[in-house]
Amino acid sequence: MPFNIIRNDISKVKADAIVNTANANVAVGAGVDQAIYEAAGFDELLAERAKIGPMKPGQAAWTPAFALDAKYIIHTIGPAWQGGNYHERETVASCYRESLKIADELHCESVAFPLISTGTFGFPKDEALRIAVNEISSFLFTHDMTVYMVVYDKEAFVISGKAFPDIKEFIEDEDVKPPESSYLRRRRRMQQIASSKLDLPLSYARREDVPASIDLGEDFHPDAATGPELDMDLPDMDQPELADISYSENVSLPEAYFTGSYEGLDKKLDEIIKRRAKTFQQMLFQWIDRKGMTDPEVYKKANVDRKLFSKIRSKEDYLPSKKTVIAFAIALELNLDQTIDLLRRAGYALIPSSKFDLIIEWCINHKIYNIHEINIILFDRTNQTLSGC
Repeated sequence: MPFNIIRNDISKVKADAIVNTANANVAVGAGVDQAIYEAAGFDELLAERAKIGPMKPGQAAWTPAFALDAKYIIHTIGPAWQGGNYHERETVASCYRESLKIADELHCESVAFPLISTGTFGFPKDEALRIAVNEISSFLFTHDMTVYMVVYDKEAFVISGKAFPDIKEFIEDEDVKPPESSYLRRRRRMQQIASSKLDLPLSYARREDVPASIDLGEDFHPDAATGPELDMDLPDMDQPELADISYSENVSLPEAYFTGSYEGLDKKLDEIIKRRAKTFQQMLFQWIDRKGMTDPEVYKKANVDRKLFSKIRSKEDYLPSKKTVIAFAIALELNLDQTIDLLRRAGYALIPSSKFDLIIEWCINHKIYNIHEINIILFDRTNQTLSGC
């Protein structure tokens, strides 16, 4: 993923460039600045910093990284927070822009940022995070680079709780749904279908020891099935909204059970295969065409690596991860039903017991389609993101 939010000590992150919130003068400050000097090699780094000289807020410059697991350290000067009336926001934005410009000039493939000015300089973390996301996402729309936003604690991510207070209520409502949930209704319907008389392609004589119905078991979960599907026309029952059910379980009986011949079976199977639905790849690119978007627009908006997107386009049967499918659905601004359909074609489902999936559902229902904003909400609530697809 081009933009990743991670929790770590930035001096321990592996990247081509590490961004340091430096002191404006040739001196070592507290917090991130001190941690980077100690990890890189105090005397060597200070000598290189002295060659740069004094810097102004919003500026950036680079030195070698010495003992860090990186090639370069990009030093940038963040502003001290004074209530927001002294161009602090514009200065922080400049820190990100100038640092990314240097990383690009140095041909870096990856760069790691701290949340600039939020330590001893007192910049509000929620505002700093919004500025960082805006500047980084704008840069990545025209550049190929992996950018890490490294946070040392979770406090920075109270932004989702402030901006979207009803997420918690939504998740709790889902957790206390009555027993007859959609999953239980679907399970009951599957049991009804299993015990009904279906028009099978082969006739067979049932011995006395063959059960009259199929016990799906308490642990059976149709949403979790990912095997090959066989679409069948099913009899009408009391759950019309579940009429279109795909089977993933193949029930095979010993050859002795069959009294009919295999004549005509190949033809029937061929007819079934011809009627198969569009693949994930076919549906994805159909949606891209329908939305009038270009390939780069889609994979950049989805925060998906270009190489991964090329693999999906070139391999008809390639199935990406569930997170990648969700990222594409968000980039294409699909509604919930369309997202569920796209997931299903890749063999996945939104699980009602998953807090991660519930947040995705909530964001889509509220038409929140900014992938980075969604990742902030996910990171705050689940310590996961759609990164790492």
